[in-house]
This record gives sequence, C-alpha cells and structure tokens, in this order.
Amino acid sequence: MSVKLFKVISVVGARPQFIKLAGLHRAISKEMSLEHIIVHSGQHYDHNMSGQFFEELDIPQPNYNIGIGSGHHNAQIAKCIIGVDEILEKESPDIVIVYGDTNTTAASAIASSKRNIPIAHVEAGLREFDKSIPEEINKLITDAVTDLFFVPTRTGIDNLKREGITQNVYLTGDISLDLLYGNKKLWAKSEILTKYDVPEDYIFVTCHRAANTDDRAHLEQILEAIRDLKFSIIFALHPRTRQKILDYDFTHILHHEHIKLVDPPGFWETQSLIKNAYMVLTDSGGIIKEAYFHKTPAIILDKQTEWIETVSEGWNVIAGPDKNKILNAISNWQKPDRHTNCLGDGHAGQRITNSIMDYLHR
Repeated sequence: MSVKLFKVISVVGARPQFIKLAGLHRAISKEMSLEHIIVHSGQHYDHNMSGQFFEELDIPQPNYNIGIGSGHHNAQIAKCIIGVDEILEKESPDIVIVYGDTNTTAASAIASSKRNIPIAHVEAGLREFDKSIPEEINKLITDAVTDLFFVPTRTGIDNLKREGITQNVYLTGDISLDLLYGNKKLWAKSEILTKYDVPEDYIFVTCHRAANTDDRAHLEQILEAIRDLKFSIIFALHPRTRQKILDYDFTHILHHEHIKLVDPPGFWETQSLIKNAYMVLTDSGGIIKEAYFHKTPAIILDKQTEWIETVSEGWNVIAGPDKNKILNAISNWQKPDRHTNCLGDGHAGQRITNSIMDYLHR
C-alpha cells in the first residue's frame, strides 16, 4: 500500500525564522509522507544574517530564493507576495507554513490565502497591542487568514480567544527553544571568554528594532546607557544599527575600553555569550527567550514584549530606550525565586508536525 505524499512549503526570510525552521525541519524530515520545500524570501540576504545560519543549523539549502532584499515594508511585502505566488502556482502545496511576524510572514500568508491554500502559523497569537510596530501589523494580518495556529504560550491562546479564534489552536511551546534542549555541548563553550577577551562579569548587548535604531533620541539613550555601565560590554552590532550609529555620528559614544563591538555571531556562539553573561541588554524577542532559557537576566530595550511570562517571573525587565531606566533596572535587579520553563520543553517541533499530519489526513 503506497503512502500518500503531502507537499509542505515553509517560507522564511529572517534570522529568527531560520531558527524556528531548524527546529521544525528536524521533526518534519522524519515523516516519510511529507515533502518539505523551503522558500527563502531573501529579506535577510547577507551571509552573516542568512547563509551562515543555514550552514550552522544544518538546514537544507532553500529550494527557492526570491531575493526581495531590503527596502520599504510595502515594497518588501509586494515583492514577496509576487515571488511566493509564482512558487505556489508551480508547486501546488497542500499547506504553507509561515513563521513569526516579519514582512515575509504576512506576505506569504496573503499569497497563500488568495490561492485557498491552508496556512499554518508557527508562533501565532502573540500581541504587543501597538499597531505602530510593523511586526504587530504582520501578526494581525497573518492570524486573520491562518488555518492552523501554533501558539508558544498560554498568553497567546488567550489573545486568540479574545479575537474569537478557538478552532485549530494548539499550545506547542516555543519552537526556537527546541534547538537548545539536548545540545548543551554546542553552547556551553568556556573558550568564548578567551575569544572575546572579556572578564567573566560582562553584559551582552544587541539592538536592532526600527523603533530604536531609526529614532535618533532612542538610540542615543541606549548607547549612553551602555557607555555609563560599570561592566565590560560585548555589543553585537546588527548591520542596520551599525549604519545608524554612523549616520547619527554616535561613534564617539562607544569609543571606550570597556565596550567591544563585534559582528553578529552565529547561533551557537550567541547562546554561549548569553549563557556566560552577567546580564543581557536587548530588543530581540529571540534573545529575550534564549536568555530566559539560560537563566540569564535580560533588560528589554522595548517598551513592551510578547514574552510577558518571563517578565512576570522576574527574569526579564522592561526598561525601554531610556538611559535612566536601563541603568536602574540593571543596578536593582534581584534574582527571582522561581524559573518554570514557561516557554517550552523542547518538543514543539514534534507537536506541530503531528498536528499538521492530522490536519492533512482529515
């Protein structure tokens, strides 16, 4: 008796999505009845932000690369809709999987829904309740046309319920953390401190969100807080952030011996930097979650976060782009008395795959 073969397309385009894809592909690849086609939108297109991750995370090279590149949000979305639509016409998949909240996510959801192809949204249900945030619009658009909702937290389930969405909703845990469970040997590397030549008590910093980098005052507040910290700093500079520092002529703020500027490290090296840090300063949703996993406190440079469970437990603190709040949050932080692993147990990928299989067979 032959096994029916289902065609599944995953569309990704940015570094956080590659991490989610890696966790899910490991589970999908075990299913003989699933053909997994990977589409790269090209939203992140340089080697450090894209190619390096496919190699490091052992993801197959994409079957298609649309190459949308950088540009205004609407331009990226328009190019991605057209590119994805052409692939959908050619491949006729049984389901399309989208990840997170990028322009690639929203565009792929729109293209798929217009062809009446079922959509599975990995990391559905998350909200920041502020439509001035581009990613929030992407979340709302995507979940409006999604068929299968894979939700990382109970908060996400509650958000969808308030919007009247209760069918085909699955609490899976966070897919990004699947890679960390069982792979301690890849991130517990003591030589990381030697490589970056820093003492044990350092703070790891990332900053990339448009709300911080494109606002001169916000970026200046963040950089001045870094300058005034009494810790060694490893600042992983996103290409956009590096350019904005040059555009605003802020380079002098970071010219201090305790601040080390580095290119964005690979995934496993980033985990080692987070694990060994005294604290993390970030506006990255992914690093917020990873810091929580490693039990490293994180000060959040946004005014809000989707991962409110980590804030409720006290491991993460929202400071926003405010120098005084950042410095106060760091000096006043106290270790919480509990850590519940509220973001997942490392089996999200298998839960998602099982639910997709059930849906397709129905």
